[in-house]
Amino acid sequence: MALRDETQPRRRWRRRRLVSEINVTPFVDVMLVLLVVFMITAPLLTVGVKVNLPETKARVISGDDEPLIVAVDAEGKIFVQKTPIELDRLSPLLTAVTDNRPGTRIFVHGDQDIEYGRILEVIGEIDAAGFAKFSLISELPGRKVKN
Repeated sequence: MALRDETQPRRRWRRRRLVSEINVTPFVDVMLVLLVVFMITAPLLTVGVKVNLPETKARVISGDDEPLIVAVDAEGKIFVQKTPIELDRLSPLLTAVTDNRPGTRIFVHGDQDIEYGRILEVIGEIDAAGFAKFSLISELPGRKVKN
C-alpha cells in the first residue's frame, strides 16, 4: 500500500451540477440582426411599376390576402406585377397566375396621365376573364409615394 505524499494538495472530485437555464443571448443577437435586415429590405420589396396615381378621397381598401397588381404606365404599357404583357395576353395570364380562382382581388394602377379608355380596355379584359373583385387604386391627397 502506497502512502500519500503530504506535500501534495488533496484533490477533491466534485461533480459539476448541470445548468438547466437556456442561454438566450445568441438567439437574441440573431433575432436583432434579422430584424434589421427585414426593416431595411421590406420597403424595397414593394412590387410595382412606376405609375403616377391620381389623388382621391376614396376610402382605404383593406384585406387579408395579397392582391394581384395590374398596372398601366404613362406610355400605355400593361404590367402584371412587374412583368410587361400585351392586352390580348392579359386574360389568359391572369387565369393562369390565379389558378382559375375568380375570387382573387386585382388592383388596377393606372397612371393619371394615361387616357381613360386604355384603363377601361384593361378593366374589360379583367372582367372578361371572370374576375369580379378588382379595384382602381389612387393616392390619398397629400400622401404621394415616390417610386
